Amino acid sequence: MAQHKAGFVNIIGNPNVGKSTLMNSFVGERLSIITSKAQTTRHRILGIVNGDDFQVLLSDTPGIIKPAYQLQESMMEFVKSAFEDADILLYLVELGEKDLKDESFFKKITSAKIPVLLLINKIDKGNEELLSEAVKMWQEKVPNAEVFAISALQNFGVPEVFNRIIELLPESPPFYPKDQLTDKPERFFVNEAIREKILMHYKKEIPYSVEIDTEEFIEDEEIIRIRSVIMVERETQKGIIIGHKGSALKRVGIEARKDLEKFFGKQIHLELYVKVNKNWRSDERQLRRFGYNN
Repeated sequence: MAQHKAGFVNIIGNPNVGKSTLMNSFVGERLSIITSKAQTTRHRILGIVNGDDFQVLLSDTPGIIKPAYQLQESMMEFVKSAFEDADILLYLVELGEKDLKDESFFKKITSAKIPVLLLINKIDKGNEELLSEAVKMWQEKVPNAEVFAISALQNFGVPEVFNRIIELLPESPPFYPKDQLTDKPERFFVNEAIREKILMHYKKEIPYSVEIDTEEFIEDEEIIRIRSVIMVERETQKGIIIGHKGSALKRVGIEARKDLEKFFGKQIHLELYVKVNKNWRSDERQLRRFGYNN
C-alpha cells in the first residue's frame, strides 16, 4: 500500500497576480475572494484538498507590498509565516512582471531549501514570444525553481501543477480530518463575502477602511440567520456605505446573501449595520480583535 503524503503548499506573489483564483481552482470552492483591486486578501487562508493517499494544505497569503500602516504590517506577517512552515513554495507571477515588490522576500525564495514552483500566470493575455522571454528570464532569476506556464482563470496548466505538488509532498499522515475544507470558521466566510461586495462596488479609500464583524451566526435546519456589522473609520464613510435611502447597503446585502446561500447550501437571512470605529487599521487592540495580530 502506498504511503500517505501531506504537506503545506504556500502561495506567494505581488498583489493582483491571481493567487486567490489559483487557490480556488485547486480546492474547487470559492474560499478566497477575488476582485480586481489590490490587497483583496488580508488574511492567510488555508484550503484543504484530500485524496485517498494525500492531503494538500494550500495557503493563500496577502499580496506582497511595502506596508504603509499597522494593518498592512500585520498582513505581511502572514506572508513571513508562510515561509516558516512551507513544504513547497508556489511563487506566482504575472506574464510581463519583472520583480517581487520586496527584495528580502525575493532572497528568501531564491535561497529556499524546499521545492519552489514558479508559476507564470495569465498566459492567455500574451503570446508565445512574450511567454518564451518570461520563462527564460525567470529561470535565470530563480534558478532553484521549476517554471510552469498557467492560466488560473481558464484552468490551463493548473492540473499539471497540482500533480507535481502531489509528487513533491513529503510522507506524512493527514493534518486535518479528511472531510475538512478549510481551517477558517463560518463567520470568516460571511465577513469575506460582504467585504468582497464592498471591494467591488465602492471606490478610492472606502474598501480599505472597512472591516466586517459578524456578531450573530445562528444555524437552523432550513435557514442561517446572520447579523454583521460593517466597520468604517469615519462618519463620512458610513454615509457612503449606506448610500441614498440605504440603496448601496441593500445592494451589498442582496449580493452577499446570494453568494452565502451558494456557499452554505441553505437559505440565508442577513442583517447588515454600519458603525464608525475610528482608526481601527492603526490600533493594535482592534487588529487583534479582527484576527491580524495573533
